[in-house]
Amino acid sequence: MEILTAFLVMFAISLVAGILLSVLSAVFAVAEDPLKKQIRACLPGINCGACGYKNCDDYATSLAQGGVKPNLCIPGAQKVADEIAQIIHVEAEPFKDVVAFVACNGHGDAAALKAKYEGVQTCRAASMLYGGDKSCRFGCLGLGDCAAACPADAICMADGIARVNTARCLGCGLCARTCPKGIISMLPQNITTVVMCNSKQKGADARKVCKNACIGCKKCEKACPHGAIVVTDNLAAIDYTKCTNCGVCVSECPTGCLKTVVFPDLPKGVGCDEILG
Repeated sequence: MEILTAFLVMFAISLVAGILLSVLSAVFAVAEDPLKKQIRACLPGINCGACGYKNCDDYATSLAQGGVKPNLCIPGAQKVADEIAQIIHVEAEPFKDVVAFVACNGHGDAAALKAKYEGVQTCRAASMLYGGDKSCRFGCLGLGDCAAACPADAICMADGIARVNTARCLGCGLCARTCPKGIISMLPQNITTVVMCNSKQKGADARKVCKNACIGCKKCEKACPHGAIVVTDNLAAIDYTKCTNCGVCVSECPTGCLKTVVFPDLPKGVGCDEILG
């Protein structure tokens, strides 16, 4: 009888509390902005943060409040930008499409190993143990943290480094924020010249640990007719606002770390099996 009484008392308290919470939630409920709801329906829901906001909801809220550009959703591309611009009655601005780029060419036996790593198979875990198993502490570890973060299945591990199928890439930047080495960046799709290295070691030291490393020789910097390349901290960097994609720097690079690319570089249907094959 005592147990039953205790049960009934607890049940009554729970029932009253539940009714009270329901009443309070109805009384103090904040009506959702219909404009925000309409905008939110256009966004892809990846919540990548590439727009500069915490998630899609935050971006939709700011758009509904006004004063925010409608073309900030990278995964949504021009289609979403046009839809949002129509909803908020502003002129659609041109969308700048970007893709993920892995600044490492240390594939296969090009990059020397300093140890055999047998720990947790993630780049972050390996990086915390003396920088990983590769002698180049700036290079891709090839354990796939970026691939696991990619919502579009656009990244595979091929020959020891990450490889991006740029036809599949949404440009969300989740892979770039996941990489513990910081070797992934988001580049405009209209470029044709890239620096496939992230090493800041001096030339001789960089070449010892990777055959394809940038050695900071400045040949590219001197050869560029537009001043688009500057070597800083032993690493070449391209200013894409000045680069005309002439390719002069590529022909001057003695280690082949400057390369000509075409985005997208693979058909969209090509999956991991084909890349690895």
